[in-house]
Amino acid sequence: MAELLATPPAWPTILLERAGATDPTDLDAATRSGAFDGLRRAIRELGPTGTIATIAAAGLRGRGGGGFPTADKWRIAATTEAPRRYVVANGYGADPAAGTDRYLMEHDPYALVEGAAIAAFAVGATEAILAVRTEATETIRRLEAAMAAAEEAGFLGFDVLGSGYDLMMTVRAVQGAYMLGEETVLLKALEGKRGQPEQRPPHPAERGLNDMPTVVNNVQTLAAVPWIIRSGAEAFAATGAGHARGTILVQVRTPAGDGIAEVPLGTPLREIVALGGSLPRGRSVKALLIGGPSGGLLPADLLDTPYDFEPLRAAGAHIGSGSLVVADDRACVVDLARLLTRFCASEACGKTIPCRIGTRRLVEIADRVVDGRPRPTDTTLLADLSADIVASALCDHERLTTLPLASAMRYFRSELDDHLLRSSCPAGVCHPIAVAGLGPPAAAGAATSRMS
Repeated sequence: MAELLATPPAWPTILLERAGATDPTDLDAATRSGAFDGLRRAIRELGPTGTIATIAAAGLRGRGGGGFPTADKWRIAATTEAPRRYVVANGYGADPAAGTDRYLMEHDPYALVEGAAIAAFAVGATEAILAVRTEATETIRRLEAAMAAAEEAGFLGFDVLGSGYDLMMTVRAVQGAYMLGEETVLLKALEGKRGQPEQRPPHPAERGLNDMPTVVNNVQTLAAVPWIIRSGAEAFAATGAGHARGTILVQVRTPAGDGIAEVPLGTPLREIVALGGSLPRGRSVKALLIGGPSGGLLPADLLDTPYDFEPLRAAGAHIGSGSLVVADDRACVVDLARLLTRFCASEACGKTIPCRIGTRRLVEIADRVVDGRPRPTDTTLLADLSADIVASALCDHERLTTLPLASAMRYFRSELDDHLLRSSCPAGVCHPIAVAGLGPPAAAGAATSRMS
């Protein structure tokens, strides 16, 4: 697992304030550091309405990538008429190379347990589910140990803190594909059904697990809740920048290493990249992959972009899994975009035609370009097909699958043109197929077209 990176002393620590504990499952040590003080305040002072109002005043937004206001989701679930409600913590960690959520759950399981309990109390849920990967055995062990200790101490189970409120909390190990990062797909998996997205609306907060109102939050979102309730909405709202408040975990990968840092939202990308260490001598930043396999590839001249929901979307990327990968000048952006698109296409569920066919056509076009077999219309095909997929997609996975190639076309067009028009790779990564007798590369497209 990636190590924790050192951050500037001025940066606040909210999500990982207890991450240095010798035994993360030690309840006595955790309570001495403030664990479950937030749950006490929510139950004994604020009540459900006051708890939701505090989260709203803090400006907490979903850390799963979408950035939806957390209080709005809770309010919808709380006010929807139903015989029962659920809270689901999405700790599946769909990006196979990102470990931010897993790091949090293993190093401070009580933050998630308490956050899920507060969310359940606020919306009137009597059952909370912590969904994690089946193979994350240590994560499951620590969460279950933390829940057992919390239940024995009266923070979970029947009559929580003597309030008359009952809450059952369980860990559910789920196994599936990259698509489980999408909330409706995760709910289908929890129901034992085929993991495919559902048309929205209605949203899960209105009709989710077992057709009941369900709050689905990323584990980082829920882990921030106890700190907010304990320290106050104003303290949380004072961190971050722009329209995003608080902190978020980012996994930074550079040629120098791999680590996780707690970063205030709105921090310039340049400062986050610096946490990962210096590049090898003589190398320079060429591209930043932000958001995981379905993320965007941004150029070095956008290093001052704030790590925030709206600025990243405007630039052609997204927060996604919290992954930030630095590619130096030895990387071929075209080949990297092709590999990312291939992964996303292979992980798609295939429920809709844009998902099942369109994403695979993107891969075929990218393969032609990288292999030195481009067609004259490939640039137009990439742009048009990407636009069609985005416009008709059922879920974010389909929409975001287009980002790697779309961002490569937007910011690295000269490198793409080298592949398309000259069948050459400036980085020396791709080795186009040489076809005897085709003459100048500019004519290769036409010749290939005649042969097909």
